[in-house]
Amino acid sequence: MRLAKIDWAFGVTMVLFLVGVSACGSSSGTVSSSLPTSIGKGEGALNLVAWEGYAQPEWVKPFEARTGCVVHAKYAGSSDEMVTLMRQSGGEYDMVSASGDASLRLIRGGEVQPMNVALVPEWKNFISQLKSPPHNTVNGVHYGISLQWGPNTLLYNTQLVKPAPTSWAEIYSPKYKGLITVPNNPIQIADAALYLSKTDPSLGITDPYELTETQLNAAVALLKQQRPLIKKYWALASDEIELFKSGDAVIGAAWPYQYSTLIADKAPVQQIIPVQGATGWADTWMLAAHAKHPNCAYKWVNWVSSPKVQAEQAISYGETPVNTKACAYMEEIKKGSCTVYHANAPSAYFNSIKFWKTPVSECGNGKNDCMDYSTWQQKWTEITG
Repeated sequence: MRLAKIDWAFGVTMVLFLVGVSACGSSSGTVSSSLPTSIGKGEGALNLVAWEGYAQPEWVKPFEARTGCVVHAKYAGSSDEMVTLMRQSGGEYDMVSASGDASLRLIRGGEVQPMNVALVPEWKNFISQLKSPPHNTVNGVHYGISLQWGPNTLLYNTQLVKPAPTSWAEIYSPKYKGLITVPNNPIQIADAALYLSKTDPSLGITDPYELTETQLNAAVALLKQQRPLIKKYWALASDEIELFKSGDAVIGAAWPYQYSTLIADKAPVQQIIPVQGATGWADTWMLAAHAKHPNCAYKWVNWVSSPKVQAEQAISYGETPVNTKACAYMEEIKKGSCTVYHANAPSAYFNSIKFWKTPVSECGNGKNDCMDYSTWQQKWTEITG
């Protein structure tokens, strides 16, 4: 799990090696001759590592009936867990729905292999930002197919949290001591950094994932102050759902999936993107380096990339599809959902979200004084005990 500097150097070597072998000198837009040029008969099974809510029966069962590929999903609660499962599985899993803070680690570690976007017809209809994003495309080589994206939100009980919150300050306030919940994930440090970037400009934080030692320590200090206020650090989305249902938590950092599930169960909740903005995720289906069921994997990617299934997952999870053709289907399923989930939003909305990425020592300003992910993991352990 550790992305120490020596691991980073090794990882860069691995990327160059993989690109050299798989891409055969290819550049962006050129399909490697070593990639599959067609999708064969399904192997009868597909083993996934996925975020909870990404393999729902409403689109899995039709896929199984159409392809004969029986889906087995292992839900992970964090990107760290996904990376661990893929590294230690011994070839057990075929695909992983990796977010941006995991995808490059998987590429650099050699756990995933390049994919041929020419075998995914709907790829041409993806929003431009997620056709070849830097978190899954290296030197023009695609190590996965983008899936969905969305913001991390502030979730609260409308009956017990008054007045309605507008700021992330509420989860750092003793007002709701013992009733707050946030993800058990080192990347949560970025949420604190984003908050501090707006409330303490003197820190000079411009990117919540590129933090100097001083900036990281400030975010960690804030989270240590928050620690006595926390009811529970949740691992799975369902953990947070149960906390809100039982009344053990009334406010916390969440994903839209928790909100949509709670609303469906008639819980008195609301979600917002606070005034300081939000972090978020852009997820990718990535093919394991030693996948035993590659044909089923490609069939799966094509299935979940189709406009109808994109719409179903978007509304079920409360996220935004990458396929621009999904809007019409979303409106058929739930009137107004295309706008609610920003599927027709301008590029400015996408660009406003600070998407997860793996912290590395190389800062965006050309310096090498940022704290890498191994340090973030150590600090998160200190915070959560």
